[in-house]
Amino acid sequence: MYICSCFGVTEQQVRKHAEDGACTPRQIASACKAGTDCGSCVRRIQALLGRGGCPRRDLVGQGEPALAELTGLDEAA
Repeated sequence: MYICSCFGVTEQQVRKHAEDGACTPRQIASACKAGTDCGSCVRRIQALLGRGGCPRRDLVGQGEPALAELTGLDEAA
């Protein structure tokens, strides 16, 4: 199903971007342009992210870091 008709972005694509770390409509827009033209899909994106579309949001709720930690930086310093 298309979420954004302007750019042909599907629900599956939005979910994939959310799995990759885009957990807000603005981050989704940066990843695939959805929501940046007419704006009619922004509420659908918000609803999708709000109902389990962003798995990293659950990690934050459990006290886990939402972003993967960079390894090896301390060793190089």
